[in-house]
Amino acid sequence: MKKGIFTKDAPEAIGPYSQAIVSGGTIYVSGQLPIDADGKIPEGAVEQAVQSLKNIKAILEAAGSSMDKILKVSVFMTDLKDFIAVNEAYATFFGKPFPARVAIQAAALPRGVKVEIDAIAEL
Repeated sequence: MKKGIFTKDAPEAIGPYSQAIVSGGTIYVSGQLPIDADGKIPEGAVEQAVQSLKNIKAILEAAGSSMDKILKVSVFMTDLKDFIAVNEAYATFFGKPFPARVAIQAAALPRGVKVEIDAIAEL
C-alpha cells in the first residue's frame, strides 16, 4: 500500500505528482526544486542545492524519517562545473556512510533552476 506525503514546509508539487510516496517502509522523495517557503529561488548552484536538501529534509521529517536514513540521492545540475562546490555543500547534510548517489548534468530543469535533487530513504 502506498501513501502520499505532503508538508507545507516544502514547495507543493508543480505537476501531477506527490512530494513523496511511502511504500513498504521506503520513502521515495520526488525531485526537489530549490524553492523556499516564500516561493523564492536562490541564484547560485550551491544555495540551490542547500535549499533542495532542506526541502528533502522537511519532507522526510513529515514522513517520520530523517536525512540519516537516506539510501540514495540523485543530483541534477545544469552545469557540472558546479560539481565541486555543490558537493561540498551536499556533504554537510550527511554523515558517514554517505548515501549512494548519482550526479548528472541536465540540459534544463524546471523553472530554470540550476539544481534539482531527489532521494530514497528508509522510514
